[in-house]
Amino acid sequence: MQPAPKDGTPGYDAFHAYQIRRDGPITSGLARLTLADLSPGDVVIRTAYAGVNYKDALATTEHGNVVRKFPRVAGSDASGWIAASGDRRFREGDEVAVLGRGFGVDHDGGFSEYLRVPADWVIKLPRGLALRDAATLGIAGYTAALAVHLLQEARCRPERGEILVNGATGAVSGMAIEMLSRLQYRVAAVSSKPDHAAYLQALGAQVVLGTTDLADQGRPLEPARWAAGLDALGGKPLDLMLRSTMPRGCVASFGNVAGNELSTSVLPFILRGVRLIGVNLTYYLDLEAELWDRLAGDLRPQHTLEQVKTITLDELAQQLQRMLDGRSWGRTIVEFPA
Repeated sequence: MQPAPKDGTPGYDAFHAYQIRRDGPITSGLARLTLADLSPGDVVIRTAYAGVNYKDALATTEHGNVVRKFPRVAGSDASGWIAASGDRRFREGDEVAVLGRGFGVDHDGGFSEYLRVPADWVIKLPRGLALRDAATLGIAGYTAALAVHLLQEARCRPERGEILVNGATGAVSGMAIEMLSRLQYRVAAVSSKPDHAAYLQALGAQVVLGTTDLADQGRPLEPARWAAGLDALGGKPLDLMLRSTMPRGCVASFGNVAGNELSTSVLPFILRGVRLIGVNLTYYLDLEAELWDRLAGDLRPQHTLEQVKTITLDELAQQLQRMLDGRSWGRTIVEFPA
């Protein structure tokens, strides 16, 4: 591999990337690219690891509507070393991460041996956070940290009662369970996978429920059971969570696996004062430095960091399909050659 040019201009040998294409139906697979094939940017990064997210899997399908311009290198988060920078904030060899902001959607993403992005997208890793850890956390860990932070900001305290977390075996929910447990919250985890109860308890869930354990009588207000909630599903599960939340409780919503539609009444909001908080990284960029520091500190999900599954770029297609089939759990990252 040729050394990176100092001005960030093309000059590398061809490298491997996982690209989504549309020549008729959407297809995806490994491609040989050069830096000139990537989206523009003033920072070049040699990739160490890239996180694998459900959104990345959805982007490879006709139904996802995630990517709108093709071809596109997939992958919504990655970590690595600065190879070249036109911005004085970064020097060659700095350990950094990139996530969100259209990375892997509107801009070529992390499943590539080299990345090129705008300097403002690049995050210098805080002390104590390794490149592997940063990719394991990725957009999933960052989303979990933001959701927990927003619950705290809404004055949801551990003494108020249990927090319900659904979609519990997903990466975001799993790391959120760990974070809440570290902060002394009592967590009830809901999953449709009963054989994963031991895993959820290891993350810190005090109670593990199946989806059938949540009674829905179809009333505008169900018995107030949860002090707060973290919702990864949307749709009917979010509706039930809102109708079951205690007065002045809050629900942070970050997923839509069960659907984009929400049919509910205003009663949880006007009679119980329940708050629904949307978790979108784009609108909380002012918290970025604080959240990364917390991920290296009090919100560090140690079990997830230790149990992460590592694959190669050649194995990525199989992992994406497992995610689409609902056969994946926990966190998986792609490791690139050193």
